[in-house]
Amino acid sequence: MPTRWADNDHYGHVNNVTYYSYFDTAVNAWLMHATGTDIRELPALGVVAQTSCQYVGSLSFPDQLQVGLRISRLGRSSITYDLAIFREADGDLELAATGTFVHVYVDAETRKPVEIPAVIRTAATALVTD
Repeated sequence: MPTRWADNDHYGHVNNVTYYSYFDTAVNAWLMHATGTDIRELPALGVVAQTSCQYVGSLSFPDQLQVGLRISRLGRSSITYDLAIFREADGDLELAATGTFVHVYVDAETRKPVEIPAVIRTAATALVTD
């Protein structure tokens, strides 16, 4: 994932709120790729119920990033993702941030919690770790 010119703030580094955008993009892009489905068309939506980020290093445009993703909890209606953002540097990866991202699945119409759709649960099972 590339950083973008607009990601930098007045201090010349990627603004803290942008890291959450990277998390959101990584999770949803992975879901679409792993399921082969446009998740926006499912009868249940994954809404963000909780997120956190710990900053380890600084990022700046035009850094190239890699985002690591695993699932630490797969519940009935929620998934907890653990993420790590790395900056590519001279063939190495430097840790920039770690975080968590919780999706709670809700009915697209009523917005009431529902079970995780089967297509998502099947894909998510491959990323579950202890």
